[in-house]
Amino acid sequence: MIKVLVVEDSPTIQELITHILNFDENIEVIGVVNNGEEAIKFIQKNKPDIITMDISMPIMDGFEATRRIMETNPIPIIVITGLFDSHDIDKTFEAIEAGAVSVIEKPEGIDHNDFCEISQNIINMVKLMSEVKVVKRKADYKNSKMSLSSGMNLKNGFLNIKVVVIGVSTGGPAILQTLFSRLPSKIKVPILVVQHIAPGFLDGLIEWLSKSTEYPIHIGSQGEYALPGHIYFAPDGFHMEIRKNGQIFLNTDEKENGLRPSVSCLFRSVLNHYGKNSMAILLTGMGKDGAQELKLLKDKGAITVAQDKKTSVIYGMPGEAVKLNAATYVLPPEKIADLFGKI
Repeated sequence: MIKVLVVEDSPTIQELITHILNFDENIEVIGVVNNGEEAIKFIQKNKPDIITMDISMPIMDGFEATRRIMETNPIPIIVITGLFDSHDIDKTFEAIEAGAVSVIEKPEGIDHNDFCEISQNIINMVKLMSEVKVVKRKADYKNSKMSLSSGMNLKNGFLNIKVVVIGVSTGGPAILQTLFSRLPSKIKVPILVVQHIAPGFLDGLIEWLSKSTEYPIHIGSQGEYALPGHIYFAPDGFHMEIRKNGQIFLNTDEKENGLRPSVSCLFRSVLNHYGKNSMAILLTGMGKDGAQELKLLKDKGAITVAQDKKTSVIYGMPGEAVKLNAATYVLPPEKIADLFGKI
């Protein structure tokens, strides 16, 4: 059984989340508390496998509770929050920075149109994230810097790169923050990103990531030209492609690997229009989206990169790439950032 602690101040939502989770025969809610302070006290006497965490609560909010738990007694934390309060969205991504492993939309009620889908997403996420091995975060995590290796053996082939593409899923926000915050100055190519994230959270993610980098971050729009030194995210519900002339195209074709946007779609467009003049990066995430296309890019002479297992929250997508021998480099995010200095 997966033992869950629910941290939520609304009695209605407490009951709803408890009902959703207990409906699955492999999940048991072992505690329900009203705020972060009670959560910290609870885990001192009990050991849940995972915590669902609201953000806006009295006495101690979800960000502060996440920060303290990850500094002292780390347990996987899923933030379950609404989409309508910009303050909550800011705090949500601060909680991700502090060590929460994922964010998902809060259910609104059993009569809501998306209740079944949201409920299943919560169950699936709890099952998946309960297996994640989390570690203690330093109290000064915001100011901590990972050591960079100066002895990395780099191959030739970086000088003719015209575009960089990134695919990332579960655990992605914190990894992207690490990567973007370490990018060198004066990058001469556009960067395109497919991040699998719950609908409605992309704007908040971009606003949060923008605080960590000098480079402008946008949601890609139909027909615009991707500019050097700019970062473009695929919008909710759209595949994103790029053409030889740098023009972005969006479509609502069938899902690939059960996803839209799909990393595979973006990588395939780069394969067709840039080939060896590209760098493709596959980061943490469940599934295998983009892995086969990364192999095809490598075979065509592109620089291909997979995140290493140690730093991946979920070693699905990059792990599949490694199995296929699709990666020129297998690296942690801070060393991936070093590669940009070679372009």
